[in-house]
Amino acid sequence: MKLAARMNNILVEGAFAVLVKARALEAQGKSIIHLEIGEPDFDTPKHVIEACKTALDQGWTHYGPTQGLPELRQSIANYISRTRGIKAGPEHVCVVPGGKPIIFFPMLALLDQGDEVIYPNPGFPMYESMIHVAGAKPVPIPLVESRGFSFDLDVFKKSLSDRTKMVVLNSPQNPTGGIIPADDIRAIADLIRDRDLVVLSDEIYSRLVFGEQPLSIASLPGMQEKTIILDGFSKTYAMTGWRLGYGVMPTWLVDAVNKLMVNSNSCTASMTQRAGIAALDGPQDEAEAMVAEFRRRRDVFVGGLNQLPGFRCALPEGAFYAFPNVTGTGIPSKVLAERLLNEAGVACLDGTAFGAYGDGYLRFSYANSMENLMEALERIRKFLASA
Repeated sequence: MKLAARMNNILVEGAFAVLVKARALEAQGKSIIHLEIGEPDFDTPKHVIEACKTALDQGWTHYGPTQGLPELRQSIANYISRTRGIKAGPEHVCVVPGGKPIIFFPMLALLDQGDEVIYPNPGFPMYESMIHVAGAKPVPIPLVESRGFSFDLDVFKKSLSDRTKMVVLNSPQNPTGGIIPADDIRAIADLIRDRDLVVLSDEIYSRLVFGEQPLSIASLPGMQEKTIILDGFSKTYAMTGWRLGYGVMPTWLVDAVNKLMVNSNSCTASMTQRAGIAALDGPQDEAEAMVAEFRRRRDVFVGGLNQLPGFRCALPEGAFYAFPNVTGTGIPSKVLAERLLNEAGVACLDGTAFGAYGDGYLRFSYANSMENLMEALERIRKFLASA
């Protein structure tokens, strides 16, 4: 037997591949500072953990509704309505195990052979992967460092065609930490409002913001009915292992997403969903403290990167990633990432793990202790001095 041809187009996340290499080096006794994985290094808030324990004791261990528990969907609808300035109800919400199904399911439901999808590059690699699986054509739009890693609007406009069926936006963005300026969001909405397409707005980092809250395209006139908001609990509440995400979408798409959900996962774990209610409706102090700490680390770490010879790093406005331009080192970014891991003991990602336009950049996750971040900077400095 041979694998189906579609498997040739399925990508993997570079962060997990580098993590495997880093763990292997650690097993050999080498000290590694992990700045490759995009995961908060904080514990899940205590009241969320307690809510899950209570749910287990109360018997929330059985199948639940495919679309998600009504109580959680109501909490999500309230939260999205309040934070995005739109009117969303539980009927618009699909609860899924993690954020990725809200990339995968809508693409499978909406895209046919020959359809085109505009998406950011460098960007989360699963966008391109799932576009291929759905049989559509990926149309990457380069993110421009001089624009704070937002789209070049002229390139975006020229990339639109009669075959464009979906536009993927991600703000705050992985891997750059950039936020699409509100004026750019408005311009994008004006370009696509009257077109027969859907926007997938990946807002998973929406609470990890260090300045002005990014504008959701769903909040603009005529856009809610053609926008899918992707959000979840992994980043905001340090719940990566809980696998709890959701999409807020037009009701005409909900049934299709539910069909794919029931065929693949049946439902999201009930006790996890009970914890999600506690996360959204309970105290926010731990989540807010995490953001404050990420901001402190960002300021110190990015400042340190900009003092390294050959490095130039824009100050990220959200998420927990730094994306320095390393062309000044004279070392190709892929080679530099490999050498930093093997010779300096600093695990990071080459920018091309996020697409061809990431060449010349590295991605560091500063979701690590201040002590480790400072040690990583010192190791990189010593490596560059001897390279």
